[in-house]
Amino acid sequence: MKQILDDDATELAEKIRNRQYSSLEVTNTYIEHLERANSSVNCISVDRYDIARQEAIDADIKLQNNEPVGRMHGVPISIKDCFHVAGMATTGGLIHRKDNIEPEDAEAVALLKQEGAIIIGKTNTPTLCFCQETDNKLYGRTNNPWDLSRSVGGSSGGEGALIALGGAAVGLGADIGGSIRFPSHNNGIVGFKSGNKQVSAIGNFPHVTIPEQDRMLGIGAMSKSVRDARLMNEILTGSKRKFVDLNAYEIIMPHKQEGIPLHETTNGLMEQLRAKLIADYKLSDELPPYFEQGALIWQELMSIDGAKHIEKILTDDGSKKNPTWEFVKEKVTKKSDFHHNLSWALIGARMFQPSEARLAEIRNLLAVGDQQISQYFSNKILIIPVYHEAAQKHGKLYGEIFSIRKTYKQYMPYIAYANVWGLPSLTLPIGTDEAGMPIGVQIICNVGNEDAIFQLGEWLEEEMYRYKRCTTYDA
Repeated sequence: MKQILDDDATELAEKIRNRQYSSLEVTNTYIEHLERANSSVNCISVDRYDIARQEAIDADIKLQNNEPVGRMHGVPISIKDCFHVAGMATTGGLIHRKDNIEPEDAEAVALLKQEGAIIIGKTNTPTLCFCQETDNKLYGRTNNPWDLSRSVGGSSGGEGALIALGGAAVGLGADIGGSIRFPSHNNGIVGFKSGNKQVSAIGNFPHVTIPEQDRMLGIGAMSKSVRDARLMNEILTGSKRKFVDLNAYEIIMPHKQEGIPLHETTNGLMEQLRAKLIADYKLSDELPPYFEQGALIWQELMSIDGAKHIEKILTDDGSKKNPTWEFVKEKVTKKSDFHHNLSWALIGARMFQPSEARLAEIRNLLAVGDQQISQYFSNKILIIPVYHEAAQKHGKLYGEIFSIRKTYKQYMPYIAYANVWGLPSLTLPIGTDEAGMPIGVQIICNVGNEDAIFQLGEWLEEEMYRYKRCTTYDA
C-alpha cells in the first residue's frame, strides 16, 4: 500500500493504535518495498526482516489485549550501521567485523525500542563513518534513489536513501561532520542533528573518545517530516516540548558569500525562501560569529592525533596498518581490506594534524567562543545552505572535501559551523534543481531553543516545500 510508504511515523503510530492498520501489515509493506528497491539502491546493509515480522505480530497482540503502548508502537524504523542493535553486527563497513554480533542495544536504540519501534534493518555507511561518500569494501556503494549515478552523501547515506524511497517510517542517524545533513540534502528528506551532549552516544561505533570531537557529534532523526524529527528528539533526549515564541527570534540569513561556492539554483531557492520569510519575520543577513573559521577548525579537530584512534580499530588485534600503503594497494590491485576513501582520509588526517601549540589555540578559542555563540543565539536562528549544489555524481563530493589542496575551506563552511559549536541543526528540502534533484537548507539555533527551529521547519513545510517520496521503486 503506497499510503503506508508515504505516511510518516507519527501518522503510522496513530493508525496502528486505532487499528486502521496492523503493525504486521505495515511491516510487511516496508519489507516488500525494500526487497524490490535494495538491489538498485543498496541502502540496507543487514536486514532483520524475520525478527521484525514476529515483533509486529507481538505488537498487534499487545494492542488486542489493551496493554499500554509507547509513542512508536508497532512502527517499523531503520538504524544507521554505527549503532549497536542487540543480535546484529556493527561493522563500520570493515570486513573483519562482519560476524561481531553485539549483545546490547545502543542507548538511543534502546529508547526507541522502549517506545515500541520495530527495527527492520541497519543501513550502509562509509568505512567507519569517516567520510561523506557511502561506500565500503564489505557492503559496497549506496546509490541515490533519485538518480543511481549520484551520491547519497554520508556518513548516514544508507539512511538518507532508505527514507527517500520510503523504506521505513523514520530512521536514526549520527552527525560529526554533516553525516545527517549531507544525506538529508542529497536525498530530499528531513534530518536533525542534536546539539552537544543532548543524546547519548553510548553504543555508537566507533566511539568518540576525543572531547573536541565529541562536542561536534549529534544524533537524531532522518525522517519524512519535521514533526517526526521533533518526536524522535523528545524520545532520545527524554524531554518534553519546551514551547517558545517564534516571533521573539531574529532570523539570520546571510547572502551568498565570496569564496564559498553556491550554485545559482541553490542560491535562487535561498532567495525565494528569504522573500517568504521577510513577510512574516524579522530578518538579517549578517554572518554569525566565527563563521569564517569554522571549516578550518572542523578539519583540525577531526585530525587530532592524526586519526591514530581510527587506525587502531582497522584490525581485530589492533595491528598497525599503513594508510599510504593501503591506499596504493587498493588503487593498484583492489585487494586491500579497506576502501581507498578511508585510506586517503587517514592520510589527510596525518597531514592536517594540528600541532600542540595550535591545539592549545583552538581549545582557548572554543572556550571563549562557546560563551559568545550561546549569547548570540539566545534569540536568533540561522538559516544557511547545506551544500553548494544538489547531489553530485559519485566521487565528486569526496574530491571536494578531501582534496590535498585544502578545498574543504571552500566547501565545508556551511556544514562545519553547527558541528564546531555543538549546535542543533534541522535540515529539510526547499526545492529541486533542473535535474529534479533535491536541495536542502539548514536551520540552526542554540541548545535548548530547538522548538524554535522545529516551528520554523513546520512553517517552511507549509509555505515552500515538503518531503516527496521517490516512487521509482514502487510495485
